[in-house]
Amino acid sequence: MRRVYLHIGAPKTGTTYLQDRLSVNARTLASHGVHFPTTSPLVSPGLAHFRAALDLLGQDWGGPPGHAEGSWEALVRRVRRRSGTVVISHEILAPATPAHVARVMRDLAGSEVHVVYTARDLARQAPAAWQESIKQGRRWSYARFLARFTRGRTWFARAFDVPRVLGTWGAGLPPERVHVVTVPQRGGDHRRDALWLRMCGLLGMDPAWAPLDSDRSNASLGVAETQVVRQLNRRMDRRTRRESSYDELIRDLLAQGELAGRRSWPVTLPPARFDWAEAEAERWVEWIVGSGVDVVGDLQELRPVRPAADDRWRDPDRVAAKRQLGVALDGLAAMTREAARRPDPERTLVARVRAQAQRVRER
Repeated sequence: MRRVYLHIGAPKTGTTYLQDRLSVNARTLASHGVHFPTTSPLVSPGLAHFRAALDLLGQDWGGPPGHAEGSWEALVRRVRRRSGTVVISHEILAPATPAHVARVMRDLAGSEVHVVYTARDLARQAPAAWQESIKQGRRWSYARFLARFTRGRTWFARAFDVPRVLGTWGAGLPPERVHVVTVPQRGGDHRRDALWLRMCGLLGMDPAWAPLDSDRSNASLGVAETQVVRQLNRRMDRRTRRESSYDELIRDLLAQGELAGRRSWPVTLPPARFDWAEAEAERWVEWIVGSGVDVVGDLQELRPVRPAADDRWRDPDRVAAKRQLGVALDGLAAMTREAARRPDPERTLVARVRAQAQRVRER
């Protein structure tokens, strides 16, 4: 018997950590009948699942043209060779269309398919989504993002809409095979560990089967750091879903590296948006309870927690120039160190030509 758990997101719910922990423990988990398959020994399971999701959805970004072609079929072939428990995981699957979902169910026919959705309250999700969009190249202000997000007019809004996502993915499945895993409210290692234990329980895994921890996380940026990256996106005319010579530097070196380690005021939901977030949470909870789907965790964790009355909200669109300057200088220092570390391509070419000439002379 083969049981396939499709972990479809949502984005910004600890998916990076969960996927990496499954990946680094893939061999020991497989010995216990829990599989997180890849499509090639040279490709990590996380990258294989990302490419498979892109291929399934008919998208092609995050790499050279055609890099995802055939990846979904390749992953399905690996799944069909397994018995026991198989996990497929990537958050870009959340807003899939009914046609995409129908294809998944056809391709996985013969397996007992389960859908898993990790969910988090919007007071944490909306700010995290704006930061992530800036990391990926967007240039919009926080105010503009929220205006569109609250009207359901962004990709993230579609991916976070519990009734919409699970109504699509759960169509035709018994409710007991659709699982909502809530993300604990407390932060740091507690939240990460608690989420991992909830996932282990759902998958029927003993946590001891995955002894290696993950050192990967999609760290949040503060208000000043996010604003500097946004301004850099504008200055460099950076776009989403397009690889460029500097995209890796901005996204990986700065947004997810150097600047993520700075201490700054966090991006939070504006006080005026909490009524909306609470109404959305009520809609989610009502749908989940009425649908009868399985809940792992506590539905109350989907309700936003209002800040204390004396907490001052800081507008990410209005960051003092002095604070931005400090961030920008840190980023410039990181870029300079990276430039010095990388070999000069012209010198490398000259050295190769000279070495080849020397070999010819020696013959």
